[in-house]
Amino acid sequence: MSDTSQSPRNSSLALERLRIIVDQLELEAREQLPTERELAEQIGVGRRAVRRALDVLAAEGRIWRRQGAGTFIGAATRLTGARQMAQLPQMSNMFEVMEVRLRLEPALARLAAVRASAADVARMRALCDSVWQAEDMDSRELWDGALHRAIAEAAGNTLFLAVFEVVDRVRQDETWRHVREALRTHGTAELYTSQHSEVLDAIERRDPVAAERAMRRHLLALQERLLLQSTEETADAE
Repeated sequence: MSDTSQSPRNSSLALERLRIIVDQLELEAREQLPTERELAEQIGVGRRAVRRALDVLAAEGRIWRRQGAGTFIGAATRLTGARQMAQLPQMSNMFEVMEVRLRLEPALARLAAVRASAADVARMRALCDSVWQAEDMDSRELWDGALHRAIAEAAGNTLFLAVFEVVDRVRQDETWRHVREALRTHGTAELYTSQHSEVLDAIERRDPVAAERAMRRHLLALQERLLLQSTEETADAE
Protein backbone atom coordinates (compact mmCIF):
# COMPACT_ATOMS: atom_id res chain seq x y z
CA MET A 1 0.00 0.00 0.00
CA SER A 2 1.48 3.37 -1.01
CA ASP A 3 1.52 6.64 0.87
CA THR A 4 -1.05 8.02 -1.57
CA SER A 5 -3.64 5.33 -0.75
CA GLN A 6 -7.00 6.84 0.12
CA SER A 7 -7.80 4.39 2.91
CA PRO A 8 -10.75 5.47 5.11
CA ARG A 9 -8.80 4.43 8.16
CA ASN A 10 -6.48 6.75 9.98
CA SER A 11 -3.44 7.08 12.20
CA SER A 12 -5.41 6.38 15.38
CA LEU A 13 -6.34 2.96 14.02
CA ALA A 14 -2.69 2.37 13.08
CA LEU A 15 -1.61 3.31 16.60
CA GLU A 16 -4.16 0.98 18.18
CA ARG A 17 -3.07 -1.96 16.02
CA LEU A 18 0.62 -1.21 16.52
CA ARG A 19 0.20 -1.28 20.31
CA ILE A 20 -1.25 -4.78 19.97
CA ILE A 21 1.56 -5.83 17.60
CA VAL A 22 4.25 -4.51 19.95
CA ASP A 23 2.59 -6.24 22.91
CA GLN A 24 2.55 -9.54 21.01
CA LEU A 25 6.15 -9.23 19.88
CA GLU A 26 7.20 -8.52 23.47
CA LEU A 27 5.43 -11.69 24.60
CA GLU A 28 7.34 -13.59 21.90
CA ALA A 29 10.62 -12.00 23.10
CA ARG A 30 11.20 -10.48 19.67
CA GLU A 31 13.16 -7.26 19.46
CA GLN A 32 12.46 -5.78 16.04
CA LEU A 33 9.32 -4.60 14.29
CA PRO A 34 8.56 -5.36 10.63
CA THR A 35 9.24 -2.62 8.09
CA GLU A 36 6.82 0.29 7.64
CA ARG A 37 5.66 -1.20 4.35
CA GLU A 38 4.97 -4.59 5.97
CA LEU A 39 3.13 -2.95 8.87
CA ALA A 40 1.02 -0.85 6.50
CA GLU A 41 0.00 -3.94 4.57
CA GLN A 42 -0.68 -5.92 7.74
CA ILE A 43 -2.83 -3.19 9.34
CA GLY A 44 -4.48 -2.00 6.13
CA VAL A 45 -3.50 1.68 6.29
CA GLY A 46 -1.10 3.95 4.43
CA ARG A 47 2.57 4.18 5.33
CA ARG A 48 2.08 7.79 6.43
CA ALA A 49 -0.41 6.65 9.08
CA VAL A 50 2.02 3.96 10.25
CA ARG A 51 4.87 6.48 10.39
CA ARG A 52 2.78 8.87 12.52
CA ALA A 53 1.79 6.08 14.89
CA LEU A 54 5.41 4.96 15.21
CA ASP A 55 6.35 8.55 16.08
CA VAL A 56 3.93 8.41 19.00
CA LEU A 57 5.27 5.04 20.20
CA ALA A 58 8.81 6.41 19.97
CA ALA A 59 7.80 9.48 22.00
CA GLU A 60 6.33 7.14 24.61
CA GLY A 61 9.59 5.16 24.79
CA ARG A 62 8.02 1.92 23.55
CA ILE A 63 10.17 1.71 20.41
CA TRP A 64 13.41 3.16 19.09
CA ARG A 65 14.92 3.47 15.63
CA ARG A 66 18.40 2.91 14.28
CA GLN A 67 19.18 4.49 10.92
CA GLY A 68 19.55 1.81 8.29
CA ALA A 69 18.80 -1.01 10.73
CA GLY A 70 15.10 -0.70 11.48
CA THR A 71 12.70 -0.16 14.38
CA PHE A 72 13.24 -1.91 17.69
CA ILE A 73 11.01 -2.56 20.70
CA GLY A 74 11.95 -0.75 23.90
CA ALA A 75 11.95 -2.11 27.43
CA ALA A 76 8.66 -0.50 28.52
CA THR A 77 5.93 -2.86 29.69
CA ARG A 78 2.25 -2.14 29.98
CA LEU A 79 -0.87 -3.71 31.40
CA THR A 80 -3.46 -3.67 28.64
CA GLY A 81 -6.79 -4.91 29.97
CA ALA A 82 -8.58 -4.18 26.70
CA ARG A 83 -7.12 -7.09 24.74
CA GLN A 84 -9.94 -9.44 25.67
CA MET A 85 -12.63 -6.77 25.33
CA ALA A 86 -12.91 -6.39 21.58
CA GLN A 87 -16.69 -6.24 21.74
CA LEU A 88 -16.88 -3.25 24.10
CA PRO A 89 -17.26 -0.63 21.34
CA GLN A 90 -20.39 -2.41 20.11
CA MET A 91 -21.75 -2.75 23.64
CA SER A 92 -21.05 0.82 24.75
CA ASN A 93 -21.30 4.35 23.32
CA MET A 94 -19.41 7.63 23.43
CA PHE A 95 -21.62 9.04 26.19
CA GLU A 96 -20.60 6.15 28.44
CA VAL A 97 -16.99 6.74 27.50
CA MET A 98 -17.25 10.38 28.56
CA GLU A 99 -18.93 9.41 31.84
CA VAL A 100 -16.01 7.14 32.68
CA ARG A 101 -13.40 9.65 31.52
CA LEU A 102 -14.95 12.34 33.74
CA ARG A 103 -14.46 10.12 36.76
CA LEU A 104 -11.12 8.64 35.81
CA GLU A 105 -8.96 11.31 34.20
CA PRO A 106 -9.41 14.11 36.77
CA ALA A 107 -8.21 11.60 39.38
CA LEU A 108 -5.24 10.72 37.18
CA ALA A 109 -4.36 14.40 36.78
CA ARG A 110 -4.55 14.83 40.55
CA LEU A 111 -2.14 11.93 41.09
CA ALA A 112 0.15 13.17 38.33
CA ALA A 113 0.47 16.51 40.14
CA VAL A 114 1.82 14.60 43.13
CA ARG A 115 3.99 12.03 41.36
CA ALA A 116 5.13 13.38 38.00
CA SER A 117 8.87 13.84 37.60
CA ALA A 118 10.51 16.75 35.81
CA ALA A 119 11.09 14.42 32.85
CA ASP A 120 7.39 13.48 32.85
CA VAL A 121 6.41 17.15 32.75
CA ALA A 122 8.86 17.86 29.93
CA ARG A 123 7.45 14.97 27.90
CA MET A 124 3.89 16.16 28.47
CA ARG A 125 4.85 19.69 27.40
CA ALA A 126 6.37 18.32 24.20
CA LEU A 127 3.23 16.32 23.46
CA CYS A 128 1.07 19.38 24.13
CA ASP A 129 3.16 21.30 21.59
CA SER A 130 2.67 18.47 19.10
CA VAL A 131 -1.10 18.72 19.54
CA TRP A 132 -1.01 22.43 18.77
CA GLN A 133 1.37 22.06 15.80
CA ALA A 134 -0.57 19.20 14.20
CA GLU A 135 -1.34 19.86 10.56
CA ASP A 136 -4.75 18.18 10.42
CA MET A 137 -7.50 16.70 12.59
CA ASP A 138 -6.15 13.17 12.27
CA SER A 139 -2.73 14.16 13.54
CA ARG A 140 -4.17 16.42 16.25
CA GLU A 141 -6.32 13.61 17.61
CA LEU A 142 -3.33 11.27 17.58
CA TRP A 143 -1.12 13.57 19.67
CA ASP A 144 -4.02 14.54 21.94
CA GLY A 145 -4.49 10.88 22.84
CA ALA A 146 -0.77 10.54 23.50
CA LEU A 147 -0.88 13.53 25.87
CA HIS A 148 -3.77 12.12 27.88
CA ARG A 149 -1.95 8.78 28.05
CA ALA A 150 1.22 10.50 29.33
CA ILE A 151 -0.79 12.08 32.16
CA ALA A 152 -2.24 8.68 33.01
CA GLU A 153 1.23 7.16 33.10
CA ALA A 154 2.60 9.98 35.26
CA ALA A 155 -0.11 9.20 37.84
CA GLY A 156 1.95 6.15 38.75
CA ASN A 157 -0.94 3.75 39.41
CA THR A 158 -0.86 0.48 37.44
CA LEU A 159 -4.52 -0.35 37.93
CA PHE A 160 -5.68 3.14 36.97
CA LEU A 161 -3.51 2.87 33.86
CA ALA A 162 -5.11 -0.47 32.98
CA VAL A 163 -8.58 1.10 33.19
CA PHE A 164 -7.37 4.03 31.10
CA GLU A 165 -6.09 1.58 28.47
CA VAL A 166 -9.49 -0.09 28.25
CA VAL A 167 -11.37 3.21 27.89
CA ASP A 168 -8.87 4.55 25.37
CA ARG A 169 -9.12 1.43 23.20
CA VAL A 170 -12.92 1.72 23.20
CA ARG A 171 -12.80 5.45 22.45
CA GLN A 172 -10.47 4.92 19.47
CA ASP A 173 -12.69 2.35 17.77
CA GLU A 174 -13.07 3.12 14.06
CA THR A 175 -16.85 2.90 14.40
CA TRP A 176 -16.87 6.24 16.22
CA ARG A 177 -14.37 8.09 14.06
CA HIS A 178 -16.91 10.69 12.90
CA VAL A 179 -17.87 11.39 16.53
CA ARG A 180 -14.25 11.92 17.56
CA GLU A 181 -13.68 14.25 14.63
CA ALA A 182 -16.75 16.26 15.61
CA LEU A 183 -15.35 16.75 19.11
CA ARG A 184 -12.13 18.25 17.76
CA THR A 185 -12.66 20.84 15.07
CA HIS A 186 -10.50 23.77 14.01
CA GLY A 187 -12.82 25.98 16.02
CA THR A 188 -12.20 24.12 19.28
CA ALA A 189 -8.48 23.51 18.84
CA GLU A 190 -7.41 26.72 20.57
CA LEU A 191 -9.74 26.12 23.54
CA TYR A 192 -8.57 22.56 24.07
CA THR A 193 -4.92 23.55 23.79
CA SER A 194 -5.44 26.25 26.43
CA GLN A 195 -7.15 23.71 28.68
CA HIS A 196 -4.30 21.25 28.21
CA SER A 197 -1.87 23.96 29.28
CA GLU A 198 -3.90 24.66 32.42
CA VAL A 199 -3.73 20.98 33.37
CA LEU A 200 0.03 20.82 32.79
CA ASP A 201 0.65 24.09 34.64
CA ALA A 202 -1.12 22.67 37.69
CA ILE A 203 0.80 19.40 37.46
CA GLU A 204 4.12 21.23 37.14
CA ARG A 205 3.52 23.39 40.20
CA ARG A 206 2.32 20.28 42.10
CA ASP A 207 -1.21 21.51 42.72
CA PRO A 208 -3.37 18.36 42.68
CA VAL A 209 -6.66 20.16 43.31
CA ALA A 210 -6.11 22.58 40.42
CA ALA A 211 -4.96 19.75 38.13
CA GLU A 212 -8.09 17.75 38.89
CA ARG A 213 -10.36 20.75 38.29
CA ALA A 214 -8.62 21.73 35.06
CA MET A 215 -8.92 18.22 33.65
CA ARG A 216 -12.59 18.09 34.61
CA ARG A 217 -13.23 21.42 32.84
CA HIS A 218 -11.53 20.08 29.73
CA LEU A 219 -13.55 16.88 29.66
CA LEU A 220 -16.80 18.75 30.34
CA ALA A 221 -16.06 20.90 27.29
CA LEU A 222 -15.63 17.72 25.25
CA GLN A 223 -18.86 16.30 26.66
CA GLU A 224 -20.73 19.51 25.83
CA ARG A 225 -19.46 19.30 22.25
CA LEU A 226 -20.57 15.66 22.09
CA LEU A 227 -24.07 16.58 23.28
CA LEU A 228 -24.26 19.40 20.74
CA GLN A 229 -23.15 17.09 17.94
CA SER A 230 -25.72 14.50 18.97
CA THR A 231 -28.48 17.14 18.99
CA GLU A 232 -27.48 18.38 15.53
CA GLU A 233 -27.46 14.84 14.12
CA THR A 234 -30.89 14.15 15.61
CA ALA A 235 -32.27 17.38 14.10
CA ASP A 236 -30.83 16.50 10.67
CA ALA A 237 -32.46 13.08 10.83
CA GLU A 238 -35.91 14.50 11.52
